[in-house]
Amino acid sequence: MVLNIKNKIKREQVFRKQRRDHTQARLKDRIQRAELEKKDPALKAARLAKHVPKTIDNMRDPYEAHRETVTDPQPSTSQLPQDDRDEDDEDEEEPIILSTTKVLITTSPKVTKSTHELCEELAAIFPDSEYVRRLRKGRAFSIGNIAQWASNRSYTALLVVNEDRKVPNAVTLVQLPNGPTAYFKLTSVELTQQIFNHARATPHHPELILNGFVTTLGHTVGKIFQTLFPPIPEFEGRQVVTLHNQRDFLFFRRHRYAFRSTEKVALQEIGPRFTLKLKWLKKGLPVAKMAEKPSPDETHAQGDDDEQSNAKTGDAADDSYEWIWKKELETSRRTFFL
Repeated sequence: MVLNIKNKIKREQVFRKQRRDHTQARLKDRIQRAELEKKDPALKAARLAKHVPKTIDNMRDPYEAHRETVTDPQPSTSQLPQDDRDEDDEDEEEPIILSTTKVLITTSPKVTKSTHELCEELAAIFPDSEYVRRLRKGRAFSIGNIAQWASNRSYTALLVVNEDRKVPNAVTLVQLPNGPTAYFKLTSVELTQQIFNHARATPHHPELILNGFVTTLGHTVGKIFQTLFPPIPEFEGRQVVTLHNQRDFLFFRRHRYAFRSTEKVALQEIGPRFTLKLKWLKKGLPVAKMAEKPSPDETHAQGDDDEQSNAKTGDAADDSYEWIWKKELETSRRTFFL
């Protein structure tokens, strides 16, 4: 053994020689294996299937606390009598798919330039969206009032960007008219101008790719993002929006397809890019709160918003949490919720 050699110089020489011989032997085995797999690709497929690396993602523990109660299985159509099947077929209705979307984007009261720039870029991403700046804190309406106001005007979603210490730090996403409401932590924001060699956006409707939403809670969150985009994209624009879920972090990216040839295609990022993390999910709309009475000079500028400031909680408003992040939930590094 190397450790039994008393002379230090001789011991280092023997150790280096053993390590060099071991490295050469492994290289020789890899070359021989590569030649065999080149002749028979099935050998490579079998080797990769047998030696799957263990990662946190593929060793994740199942989390289905969000799953709803399962109802009793219903008989299939073939098991029903012929008369009953005809009646059921007539009563069945096709699922309702929104042909258009209308998104209202706003901010928390009294925000800075960075948040305004982010909201303007979000308005350019979501088709048929409108960015409305909010009043200062003393005379601003609550999110519940804004949600009711937007629901009465045929908006399909409400997006509120919050700011803290002059940096956008959170996003509240409300699905109209009946909810749910999701609150996300916002980090790693990079606007289009901050991305090197970015592409230019076009007004075409982009495609939407939702990747990695596997649990029931993840499906619920994915459906909320689906309401922000039309169901039929405009493929001639070659734009795609990706929401990639990895370890409960949602990475938002927007790219454009660049066809280099008939066989090769590349992606060029348009921007912006940011990361979201779900903090809580509520069943209905936010509860409407009373706003402070404006001064007489601003009464004529408020218009029909005065009626919304005095609005009370509607039928769709629900302040109960469907899911909320707690420190006690993270008992294992392999437990993910989306």
